[in-house]
Amino acid sequence: MASSVTNIGVIGCGRISGHHCNSIHAIDGVELLAVCDLISDKAEKYSREFNVPWFKDYRRMLEEYPEINTVVVATPSGMHFEHGIEIISHYKKNIILEKPIFLRPDHVEIAYDKAEELGLKLFPVFQNRYNKAVERVKKAIVNDELGDMRIMSVRVRWCRPQRYYDLAPWRGTFSHDGGALTNQGVHHVDLLRYLGGNIDKVSSTMRTLGASIEVEDTVVATFTYENGAVGVLEVTTSARPDDYEASISFVGSKGLAQIGGIAVNELQIFTPAPESCNVYSENFSSGIGIYGNGHKKMYKDIVSSLMQDQPFPVGREDCLNTVKLLNSFYRSDEKSVWVKVDTPELSTRLGRPNEEISKLYRN
Repeated sequence: MASSVTNIGVIGCGRISGHHCNSIHAIDGVELLAVCDLISDKAEKYSREFNVPWFKDYRRMLEEYPEINTVVVATPSGMHFEHGIEIISHYKKNIILEKPIFLRPDHVEIAYDKAEELGLKLFPVFQNRYNKAVERVKKAIVNDELGDMRIMSVRVRWCRPQRYYDLAPWRGTFSHDGGALTNQGVHHVDLLRYLGGNIDKVSSTMRTLGASIEVEDTVVATFTYENGAVGVLEVTTSARPDDYEASISFVGSKGLAQIGGIAVNELQIFTPAPESCNVYSENFSSGIGIYGNGHKKMYKDIVSSLMQDQPFPVGREDCLNTVKLLNSFYRSDEKSVWVKVDTPELSTRLGRPNEEISKLYRN
């Protein structure tokens, strides 16, 4: 049943949550009611900035503000499933899940099953799909402007020094974070599917070269699509001393499209209509940063889904297939073989339990 008001509570007050709060304030039909974080200073900061109450305990927040019908889960990645399932099951709230949604495909299935059972909705965040450059290339693929796909390519060369991983205990762990591919490259992994279609199998090699962490900071991979096209992926956070590039390209039988910039926000090459490059590029440098404008557009779709019962652009199978693809890169590295993407098999590393870390992020 459609809701008449979209009232939001946010749990986890890191940097990305501020972007959610700003986006909520910019969109009609949605209201921020409260924020929560285990660290009081973080919650108080957003409380002052957005003039809403703050909490250290999300259970108390939801009990004192029962009119909250949708919760943003922006806690450490490895806590998304635990927090999300409780919010759905016990408090009967819709959830908005920041990347990488969940670390395990089976968690995606369980969460969607529970939400559907209770008549609730789950909204995964894939904000880069809303970028003008991505939308233009997607349209070109659908309209056959680029022809049959031959090669898809991802290249991310970023810098995350040791001090980045030392910011919190969950960073740089397989249980609660994942490495360069899961944390920094996940949106490019999603775009491989969104633009190219489903991938059949992958072969990947992961290394840790630039930091003292258990997860990968470098991955190279090749893969094949179900339609016979091929692809290559290179993602690293071991570049020094700065971020250099992040791009995705589509080589087709009729032309080439390449999207780059700080967050796939620049249409750099578009051979069907080179003049489109300026029209469909966005400037993400002025206070927006890597998050871009997509969250605002996403919240419009969330409001439409909750208030008008319109379908959300990212459905269950779409979300599941991206998490399966992400998981497959790890499975391939673990076995040193090509692996099929569409299989119930799980990575032995990504999302593995770690109670010692989990208990740090429980109320």
